[in-house]
Amino acid sequence: MTEIKQSILTKVIAKRKSNTHKGNYGRILLIGGSENYGGAIIMAAEGALKSGAGLVSVACHSINLNALHARDPEVMYVDWRSSDLPQLIKNMDVIVCGPGLGATPFAQKLLLQLGQVVTNQQTLILDASALDLIGQNRSLAPQNAKLVILTPHQMEWQRLSQIRIPYQTDAANLTALNKLFPGQNAILVLKSNHTKVYTSNKDVFVNPLGNPGMACGGMGDTLAGIIGGFTAQFGGNIDSVIAAVYLHSLAGDLIAKDEYVVQPTKISALLPKLMLKFVD
Repeated sequence: MTEIKQSILTKVIAKRKSNTHKGNYGRILLIGGSENYGGAIIMAAEGALKSGAGLVSVACHSINLNALHARDPEVMYVDWRSSDLPQLIKNMDVIVCGPGLGATPFAQKLLLQLGQVVTNQQTLILDASALDLIGQNRSLAPQNAKLVILTPHQMEWQRLSQIRIPYQTDAANLTALNKLFPGQNAILVLKSNHTKVYTSNKDVFVNPLGNPGMACGGMGDTLAGIIGGFTAQFGGNIDSVIAAVYLHSLAGDLIAKDEYVVQPTKISALLPKLMLKFVD
């Protein structure tokens, strides 16, 4: 097991060159946000936006449009029932699916559609409801992405892997990850008080940061968005993932010095200034 060090931020976060444009920093689509859980997809999108993704789009229920654009006008919107969605998915570098998605038959249809069109050139991040749906029906697990990143908390991982929380050992988690996505490049970000990151190559990383003030709704949605932003900009690889995990907790720890509760939206707000400190 390897402890994630702060030096990963300097290694991953690159200084932006003058002759670049928004397309150079990744196209990311986030799918989720049902009638009752629009906040989840908005917080995930804000994590992607504030961590530097070049172009951020959200496919969600139309009821969330006004809130999304009032909060983050930089984010593009598509109705998740649009016939244009499959083509939009194909045009992305990174897809995040799950925050606020829900467990309806339509949510299942969206996940199935995603699995049918995602390509071996894309990074796919599965979070929250998407993981629960796959836990109920393994055939919904997309198999064609270049890199699959799972971001469950321990109870979601229990439902997906069938490993009860007390028995979620490193060996058991690695076995389950490779069973879920056999022969694929896969990463498991298992969220807890000290999040662990597992790769299909059997590497294990542990995040030393984090605090109980971060035990707040939307924290995981925000992390999924930040991981999306980092993989869109800096590449779909383990360094980008563990850097995103570390930065998320580092921001949370800084906020916790002055505040009892760490709001996920405050983590996102802090990212642009915090990232600048680690540009080599």
